[in-house]
Amino acid sequence: MIEQLKDSFKTFETQLNGASKSSWHQLRKKAMVTLESNGLPKAKDEEYRYTHLGRILDKKFQFTDLSMAGRDSNHGENILFHDADAHHIYINNGIVDKEKIKSLAVNGLIMLTLQEASDKYPKDIDAHLGNHSNNNKDAFTALNTIFSYEGVFIKVEKNALIDKPILLHYSTTKQLKQPVYQSRNLIIVESGAQVEMIESYTSHEEEEYFSNHVSEIVIGANAHLNYYKLQNQSNKTYHVDNTYIAQAKDSVVTSYIFTLEGKIIRNNLNFALEDQNCETHLFGLYVAHGDNHIDNHTVVNHKFPNCFSNQIYKGILDDTAKAVFNGKIFVQPDAQKTNAFQSNKNILLTDTASMNSKPQLEIWADDVKCSHGCTTGQLDEEQLFYLRSRGISKSSARGMLLHAFVDDVLDKIKIDFLHDFVGAEMNNRLD
Repeated sequence: MIEQLKDSFKTFETQLNGASKSSWHQLRKKAMVTLESNGLPKAKDEEYRYTHLGRILDKKFQFTDLSMAGRDSNHGENILFHDADAHHIYINNGIVDKEKIKSLAVNGLIMLTLQEASDKYPKDIDAHLGNHSNNNKDAFTALNTIFSYEGVFIKVEKNALIDKPILLHYSTTKQLKQPVYQSRNLIIVESGAQVEMIESYTSHEEEEYFSNHVSEIVIGANAHLNYYKLQNQSNKTYHVDNTYIAQAKDSVVTSYIFTLEGKIIRNNLNFALEDQNCETHLFGLYVAHGDNHIDNHTVVNHKFPNCFSNQIYKGILDDTAKAVFNGKIFVQPDAQKTNAFQSNKNILLTDTASMNSKPQLEIWADDVKCSHGCTTGQLDEEQLFYLRSRGISKSSARGMLLHAFVDDVLDKIKIDFLHDFVGAEMNNRLD
C-alpha cells in the first residue's frame, strides 16, 4: 500500500503545476516521509486496537488514483438542509463548488477555497495550515496532508458576530468505483468573534467509498464557536475524521458529533487549551445498527491554569453493531485549578452488540478537580416493569426509556432546523 501511495504521489505532483513550489507542498512532502516511515495503522496499534482499518484498505479503494481530475462538484437538488437559513458551502466528491462559495458575501466573514486562500492570505496559511494537526500521531492525517488539494478556508474576523450558521455540505455522487475523497479545512475565528458551524455528511449513492477528512480550527481570545458534525451517510461509507482545535485565552468552544449511519466511522477530536480561562464542551451521540462500527476518540489537553472541560458521549447499539469510545484528558504541570469531567454511557439492545469504552486521565498538577466514568448495559428491567404496570406497552415503554437516555444531549442543540432533524431521526429509530 505504501508503494502504491508513493507512486500516486508522484503522479499527483505532476498535476500541481506551479503549486509544487509552495509551502503547502513542502508540508505534503514531509507528510509523505512520515507516512513512509510510520506506515498505516495495524491491528496491534493501541490507537486503532478496536477499529481494524485494514478492513477499509482490503476493499481495494482507488489509492492508485488520488487526483482530482474529472471529479464533479455538482451536488444535486435533494441535499439535506438545502433550504435552511444558513450560509451554504457545498463540497461534492471532495470538490468545492467554487461558484456558490464566491456568491456568498457576509460582513466579517471570509470564505474561499484553500487554493484561493494560499494566494490571497498566505500569512494565515503559513501560520496555521499543518501546524495544529499531527502527522506523526495519526497516519490518516498524514495521508490527508499528502493528497489534500481542495478544501475550505473560513476566517471570521475580529469581533464579528455571524448571524447565521455556516453550513458545509459534504456529499457524494456516483463517479468512480470505490473512490477515495480527501478534503481539508482551515478555520480561523479571530478574537471576540462568535459563529456557529455545521458539517453535514450525506451519501446519495449506495457505492462504497472512503472519506478522509481533516479540519484545523484556530479560536482567538474571547471568541465563541458552536461546532456541529452530522454524519448521516450510507451503510457503505468508510469515514475517518480528524479535527484539531486550538483555543486562546477566554475562548469558549462547544462541539457536537451526531453519528447516525455509516459502515465504519472513526472520529478523532483533539482540543489544545493554549491559554488561561478556556472553556470546552464536548457532546456526542451515536446510534448504530446492523454491522455498523463507530469509534470516537477525544483528546483534551489542558496546558494552562483555570480552564474547564466537560464531555458527555452517549450511544445506543443494536443488532451486531460495535462502538468504541476512548476519551483522554491531559492536565499538564502548569495547569493548576483545572476542572475536567468526562462521561460515556451506552445501551446495548441485543446480546450481540458490543462496546469498548476507555476513559483516561493523565494528571501532572495537584490542584485540580477531574473525574471520568463509563457505563454500558441494557435497559433497566425494573423501569420497564414499572412503566408496563401503568398500562404502557412494552415497545412504548422501551421507546420512552431510550428517549430519556438521549434527551439531555439532544436538548443541547441550539440550531432549530438541526435540532428538529436529529430529533425526528431519533424518534424514527428509537420508536
